[in-house]
Amino acid sequence: MTLLRDVCVRRLFVTLLFFAGCDQASRSGDTTGLQSYGRWEWHGRIEAEPDSSLTLMRIRIDTTRGGGDVALVRYDFDPSPGAGDEYALTLGLDLGNVRALRPGVPYELGSPPARIPALETATCFCRPLRPDSVRGTFTLVTRGMRQITGRVDAALYFTAWNDSSLHVMYPLHQRLDAVK
Repeated sequence: MTLLRDVCVRRLFVTLLFFAGCDQASRSGDTTGLQSYGRWEWHGRIEAEPDSSLTLMRIRIDTTRGGGDVALVRYDFDPSPGAGDEYALTLGLDLGNVRALRPGVPYELGSPPARIPALETATCFCRPLRPDSVRGTFTLVTRGMRQITGRVDAALYFTAWNDSSLHVMYPLHQRLDAVK
């Protein structure tokens, strides 16, 4: 009976160890955002459109003029149970040729000369924010016919729309899933 129990415990341990090692995109200590949108297009461009009258920036995927692989993802955050501190981060990535990216290699995010140009917006009940820059990495985990899974480890920097001396930084350490 003890031998049977030991075998069962070992099998359970090996199974749990196997499943814990499968998800390479999530890690302990990740930011607690919920990904609410993830779109990947093969022949697109990331377009950023500022709207000064509404003090906001819109990011979208444009597929009418060709381009490379692009992804647009949105993460929603609600740090505390109180109302008013919720915010959302939208991140646009110009992946270029996603087939050229090797899984497990962290590629630099940001403005050129970074390997993956990135644009961001923040939506919150706060002072209107203008995107400043993205610094960090994107790591491809898997690429299928219709889905990309990866990991974003970045800091998103913003400047107040009407006061260039005020800066805000949002950390983003999340799994990324984008589908066609």
